[in-house]
Amino acid sequence: MSTTHWLVLLSVLLAVVVVAVVAAALILVRRGLESIAAGLATLASALTTVEAEHLRPLEPAVTAINAQFDTILGALPGIASKAAVVAERRPR
Repeated sequence: MSTTHWLVLLSVLLAVVVVAVVAAALILVRRGLESIAAGLATLASALTTVEAEHLRPLEPAVTAINAQFDTILGALPGIASKAAVVAERRPR
């Protein structure tokens, strides 16, 4: 065999090795992604259960609390102006 034939054979062999390594890497990536997908599905199921059983029943209480905060926040500018008047009258 001539040198050219050896170089062609080695080039083909190198291409086969590169393709095999890339294929193996892609298989490992696919397995990892499948594992992650299964874990995310489990997490999504658990979060749906938590939301349905624990968070939705709290919604009326949270709405009522937020309404009280709106009332308090509405009163703050008046309180601040009265506090400023008191602070101005206070001796230093």
